[in-house]
Amino acid sequence: MRLRSRLGALDRRVFAAVADARLPGLERLLPALSRAADNSLLWAGVAGGCALSGRAPLRRAATRGLLAIGVASPMVNLVCKRFFGRSRPSLEGFPLARLIRVPASTSFPSGHSASAAAFATAVAMEAPLPVAAPVTLLAAAVCFSRVYTGVHYPGDVFAGAGIGVAAGVLTRRLWPAVPAVRLRRAARIRGMVPGNAVNEAEDD
Repeated sequence: MRLRSRLGALDRRVFAAVADARLPGLERLLPALSRAADNSLLWAGVAGGCALSGRAPLRRAATRGLLAIGVASPMVNLVCKRFFGRSRPSLEGFPLARLIRVPASTSFPSGHSASAAAFATAVAMEAPLPVAAPVTLLAAAVCFSRVYTGVHYPGDVFAGAGIGVAAGVLTRRLWPAVPAVRLRRAARIRGMVPGNAVNEAEDD
């Protein structure tokens, strides 16, 4: 109980520090980003862009990302939130410009953070770094926005992100990843890459 009390006090102090922070240029951007992630619409849009790219790794990344959200979201919203029942942070004295609609659900863990981390983790398993890195940064920004807009404590966000990462990793059990060599071989058959690129990859 003493450890739980200390963690709760630390959580509230960090929340208060974020509430007092002023980040020029982000006062409007982060609330808008947080709203864009409602119901995972942001991630559905990113997945749609990946799917329409015509590239097999990005199509797989889109599918795996949505699968990961499908695992993480019910776990958070239907199980964890009902079990823990934590109240949302008090918004007394919180900057009005950053306030967004406070969800009716309980606070712990953060569903937005779980979906963001699940999608980013899953995409990183399939997509090349130039795609995976921006998606990961976007997911981190969504997670931070949930504290910055006053709807979650930092502990809610860390817990949600942890569940999301676990859900992303779990997709390997549900849908095994295709080895890169097989993807290159399939690309060679379709005439997309020269045969020696496949041979070099297989020699590695």
